[in-house]
Amino acid sequence: MTPSGPIQSDPQRSTYTAAPGHRFKVGERVTVKRSCPPGHRRTPSYIRGKTGEVERICGAFRNPEELAYGFDGLPARVLYRVRFRQKHVWPGYEGPDTDLIEMEIYEHWLDAADDAVSTSTE
Repeated sequence: MTPSGPIQSDPQRSTYTAAPGHRFKVGERVTVKRSCPPGHRRTPSYIRGKTGEVERICGAFRNPEELAYGFDGLPARVLYRVRFRQKHVWPGYEGPDTDLIEMEIYEHWLDAADDAVSTSTE
């Protein structure tokens, strides 16, 4: 649940591919780590530090942040689709409270919303 109430999620949405040992469940609140490590990063800076809700578990895939440098990207990382209220992402956003932005974010960039104090991405 967000401060403005729950974001409506379809509990039937789940995993596209296997994601054994995933840390978060659909509907769980997560916060994107604020870390700014050097190099290629798939997580946009404007979403770092923001809190949203897991909309679905997409599966486990090779880490593109490592693949970009010629590594094998293993072990596979769990990828989530997370939705955020636009007004919590963009300062001064004047659109409807129901406007959302969804993005896919790897698990190593996420903390449980109540534990969101970490800045490392492992």
